Amino acid sequence: MEFRRIFDTIPERFDKYRVRYCPELFAQFLSMAHITEKSSVLELGPGTGQATDPVLDTGCDYHAIEIGDNFCKVLLDKYGSRQNFSLIHDDFITHDFGQQRFDAIYSAATIQWIPEDVAFSKTFALLKPGGMLAMIKLQGDYRTPNEALYRRIQQVYDAWHKPAMTYRIQFSYENAVNYGFVDFQRQEFHRTRVLTSDEYVNYCGTHSDHLTIPEPYKTPFFTGLRKAVDDFGGTIVFHDTYLLMTVRKPL
Repeated sequence: MEFRRIFDTIPERFDKYRVRYCPELFAQFLSMAHITEKSSVLELGPGTGQATDPVLDTGCDYHAIEIGDNFCKVLLDKYGSRQNFSLIHDDFITHDFGQQRFDAIYSAATIQWIPEDVAFSKTFALLKPGGMLAMIKLQGDYRTPNEALYRRIQQVYDAWHKPAMTYRIQFSYENAVNYGFVDFQRQEFHRTRVLTSDEYVNYCGTHSDHLTIPEPYKTPFFTGLRKAVDDFGGTIVFHDTYLLMTVRKPL
């Protein structure tokens, strides 16, 4: 299986445990991109809709392109009745958008799965002059809140994290300016997340390379993660940083 399709194998777990993005980030994005009900917006790889509602709720002409068969079924179940929702079930890399152009394009933890030259050159071509490309990313820190728990979890990783495929994608968001974009901006938004041991294990089970861990490593890996958190009180705290990186196509 192509590595970037691995998430589509767990649609229910992905929908339940994958992180949603903070409202402050979307308020900033919607304001900067001037998104209204008159705007045409494209979301790249929405998954099961972790970053869809804030944009769709503006009443804009919302479009999504999603490669996953199972993800598309979830998206249609959730949003198919919304008049301003449109879904393209295809691969962004090869899809022909024809003459369609957008006021804004955004990605929440998706664009880095596309080769950099394709990602930036194609989004640049698809944007109207003055349009915005927004790229959203989460950085979760569980080391700062509890160094001892972090070290215990690293011991589990050292012993049992043996994935068949490893996430090694090289993608530099700042390189968008090499493809014609201007005004690169990087903004941070912060929140705290507290997970039970069960929630943490299920969340880890949505990470791409974690999904490829074979037996005899898989069971002791996830068992070890759960026991580590249980031994430290049953919860794990994340200090999350949500990154909003934006560029514009010149007028």
